[in-house]
Order: sequence, then C-alpha cells, then structure tokens
Amino acid sequence: MASIFSKIISGEIPCYKIAESDKFFAFLDISPIAKGHVLVVPKCEIDYVFDLDEDLLSEMLPFAKKVAKAIQKVVPCNRIGIAVIGLEVPHAHMHLIPLQDNGTIDFTVKKLSFDADVMVNLSKEISKLI
Repeated sequence: MASIFSKIISGEIPCYKIAESDKFFAFLDISPIAKGHVLVVPKCEIDYVFDLDEDLLSEMLPFAKKVAKAIQKVVPCNRIGIAVIGLEVPHAHMHLIPLQDNGTIDFTVKKLSFDADVMVNLSKEISKLI
C-alpha cells in the first residue's frame, strides 16, 4: 500500500508544494511545529532514510539545502534546523524547521494550524525563491 507521502507526490492527496525534482519532493507540513515547517521526501518509497542508496541519500541534502535557503528568506528565523526521525510515516523524509532557539525542534509540542490562504501564500513565497 502506498504511503501518504507517495499519495501526495502522485497528486492523490493535495499539498502545499514547495519544490520538486526528478527524485525529490518538498511540501509544507500540515501539522507544523513552526511556521514554514517543510518535509523533503524522495519520490521512491523507501521506509528508512538510511536504507536509501548512497547516491540518492547524497543528493537529498543539496535539494533540501535549496529549500532551506528559500524558507529562511521568507520566514523570520535564526536558522533552519533539520530533523530525521522517520517514525510517523513509513517513507524516508527530512523535516526542515525554522528555528528561533534550541528548543524549537520539539515534536511533543502542540502542532500549529494555519488557514489555507496562509499556507498557499507561504508555499508560493518559498517556491518562487528556489
């Protein structure tokens, strides 16, 4: 059965797309821990990030870097943090999270919610800088 991320990539489930290449896809997290929280996923469905072949894994970070640089220009923050946890969805992924301080990356906090128009505008603003 396809993961939710595979369904997002294929267009079966809508998303707020940020960037796409032949191998990777980036979109806003719909349950973010910070405004501008983006997920970067490989298009191939592999459960665990460290099961990606070395070439794909080595290409994922430069793709994520472009996205992170764009987020940082749009969302006021000190830095963009990266987290690779991989327990929520059985599809390798990275979280790119705007950071204000060291405590910003805390997945136990109450998730944020933004109106659709905020998400659309945010995705457009970040996307145009990639």
